[in-house]
Amino acid sequence: MSQSITADQLRSRYLAFFTERGHTVIPSASLIPDRDPSVLFTTAGMHPLVPYFLGAEHPVGTRLVDYQKCVRTNDIEEVGDATHLTFFEMLGNWSLGDYFKAESIRWSYEFLTRADCLGIDPARLWVTVFEGNQLVERDEESAAIWRGLGLPEERIVFLSEEHNWWAAGPEGPCGPDTEIFVDLKGTPCPDEEPGACLPGLCGGGRFFEIWNNVFMTFDRRADRVEPLPKRNVDTGMGLERTLAVLNGCPTVYETSCFTPIIAALLEASGRTAEEVDGDPELTRAVRILSDHLRTSVFILGDHNQVSPGNQGAGYVLRRLIRRSVRYAQKLGLAPGAWAATADTVIGMYGEVYPELPAARERIIDEITKEQERFGRTIERGTAKLSQELADLRARGRDTLPGDVAFHLYDTYGFPLEFTVEIAAESGIGVDVEEYRNRFAVHREKSRSTAAASGLADDSEESVRYHTATHLTHAALRQVLGDHVFQKGSNITRDRMRFDFSHPRAMTAEEIAATEALVQSWIEERIPVTASVMPQPEARAAGAIGLFDEKYQGDVSVYRIGTRSFEFCGGPHVRNTGELGRFRIVKEQSCGAGVRRIRAVLA
Repeated sequence: MSQSITADQLRSRYLAFFTERGHTVIPSASLIPDRDPSVLFTTAGMHPLVPYFLGAEHPVGTRLVDYQKCVRTNDIEEVGDATHLTFFEMLGNWSLGDYFKAESIRWSYEFLTRADCLGIDPARLWVTVFEGNQLVERDEESAAIWRGLGLPEERIVFLSEEHNWWAAGPEGPCGPDTEIFVDLKGTPCPDEEPGACLPGLCGGGRFFEIWNNVFMTFDRRADRVEPLPKRNVDTGMGLERTLAVLNGCPTVYETSCFTPIIAALLEASGRTAEEVDGDPELTRAVRILSDHLRTSVFILGDHNQVSPGNQGAGYVLRRLIRRSVRYAQKLGLAPGAWAATADTVIGMYGEVYPELPAARERIIDEITKEQERFGRTIERGTAKLSQELADLRARGRDTLPGDVAFHLYDTYGFPLEFTVEIAAESGIGVDVEEYRNRFAVHREKSRSTAAASGLADDSEESVRYHTATHLTHAALRQVLGDHVFQKGSNITRDRMRFDFSHPRAMTAEEIAATEALVQSWIEERIPVTASVMPQPEARAAGAIGLFDEKYQGDVSVYRIGTRSFEFCGGPHVRNTGELGRFRIVKEQSCGAGVRRIRAVLA
């Protein structure tokens, strides 16, 4: 079946085929859904079209076709095998109350088998159809259409709703489907039970699902399934996986969607393809790096901007970038080189997705900053964890205590999921329950401390802003004079507010100088250190701060190199390089002789 076809050719053939059949090409929707808070990302081509399945009129008509960018991370641990990806493209065509099963199935069969389309031998096609349940009848109509196209009875398999029922989520549009498979081997797998080597059931790699035609006819609610106003068709073909089958590639990473990225990563690491192919760990590392880079580029280049963060889509993005730091180490690749390879991804996809080259500077800047913030953390944490695992193995133990996992997090900022993943590679489990108990105690203490420091919470973002207030205080005293003292602050995950003594409005030049000074200290990556000492000793050493009544007897002080020395209970980052880009967005009066600055970190 092997042929030579690129991603661009597959997209073009698909769009042309359905355009000839009255479909209108619609652009790929954003990766970050505009109207669906139930999901973090667009995970399927149909997600942006849910309102139209429910009855709304689409502005361009009832027959649509597109290629849609999608992100799914529920199987992130499987990335690196033959088929799993976190970013992928879906080719899709839709009927919104227009044609139904007969046309949909016939056109799919034509596109798959015609020589001028995909040219797949019809003898290698198998299909599954819905066997029915107590609410919806067996789909004999689809089976009859397949028989009419020449598929023999033994290659039409009825399966349960677990396999042949598709839904947008727990509630919403849904319906039976017919899935189309390619037989890659032609004979039953020797390890399968008799009669079990069937599409949707075989675990031996014989069958590859190439297309899914969903007959979206129902609206599922908590306690019932109701008919939709119209009978709809929603089809989806995974571009990368289809390319692998058509080109005879054993994995998606041998297709044109990945070979340029992998080649660039190998060149940057100094590794040869032969060296990596001969080492399963290196093979998996370079696959994960190429997948996570592609996904990070598309998320950062999306019209609905997302940055690495502590919640939602931002958390997923941060995890992808941070996970890549670890695999870059395995490959011997400098993190900066991984970020620079984003240019390869942008170059590959820039014509199809013009938003990527338009956002090039932001993409590379965000990846680089997040890698720098996490690079030292992963080095220290990995070294400490390796020591702990070696000690466990030497003592014949198979579980890492939860307090050790928490110590890695609390002391080194090492995420639990990394500890679990690395420990599993050594055949060692982690006492996650004990970790969570220790974390809960830590969280309660941190909340009390955060409240005393003007933080809305103890999230990573708020902690970064807290350190930024110290730098801002020091910069204002240097730019405006020693009469400047903090009069209050308010910190959230999204911004900082800093009140200070000053008799007049700051000039534009003074604001720019303060911003530049803070940024220069951030880029110096100055260590932030804490100590406890008697209050008189701290004042004699030059510590400054507001709210003297809070600092009686021994006091907690934080020092940022030679730039800042203040009374403070924390919490703070470990070094200023973790803060990123500092920008003052507003300066205003908040009372007689008191000014207020609002600033953000990016």
